[in-house]
Amino acid sequence: MIRVLLADDEELVRVAVAALLGLEPDIEVVAQAAEGRAAVDAALAHRPDVAVVDLEMPGLDGIGVAAELTRALPACAVVVLTGHGRPGHLRQALTAGARGFLPKGSPGGALADVIRRVHTGGRYVDPSLAADALTLPACPLTPRELETLRLAEFGAPVAVIARRVHLSTGTVRNHLSAAVQKLGAADRTEAVRTARDNGWL
Repeated sequence: MIRVLLADDEELVRVAVAALLGLEPDIEVVAQAAEGRAAVDAALAHRPDVAVVDLEMPGLDGIGVAAELTRALPACAVVVLTGHGRPGHLRQALTAGARGFLPKGSPGGALADVIRRVHTGGRYVDPSLAADALTLPACPLTPRELETLRLAEFGAPVAVIARRVHLSTGTVRNHLSAAVQKLGAADRTEAVRTARDNGWL
């Protein structure tokens, strides 16, 4: 039996997926979680073979769960499910250690097939997302611009960012302004969103 953990903050989705997987003769759902931190705790407690995690969950998202499980429980293969995956998310998930990336709109039996594949050491990436990811442009930002944009994501004032990166406030403003301009964004918030959607943050 392939022991599976399911993590999704939407209870209806989680219960439905568990019911579908329960029909498979070689798959057993051993634990469920409604948010990312609980998913990691449940995985450490139940030691599943495969963790199926939603991309967007409260607290720790699916990419964060993949990263933690890859580090703490490397024998557990992670499959990330998403309702609206972007190529940048795919890149981030694979970098974090996920072995599968699947849209929630996939055919019913697809998830069971992906679980079997990653359990035997394989990988699965949705073909349309993979094709989109291959055509993503390279990041136009310098490492310093990315770093300051990352710190600005949660609304940190320029002075705080400057202290963290050991730069003057003027230099930080220049980096943020350059990032906004290079990404064709209207402001920092839009620049952060663009960078995140493309998998650069």
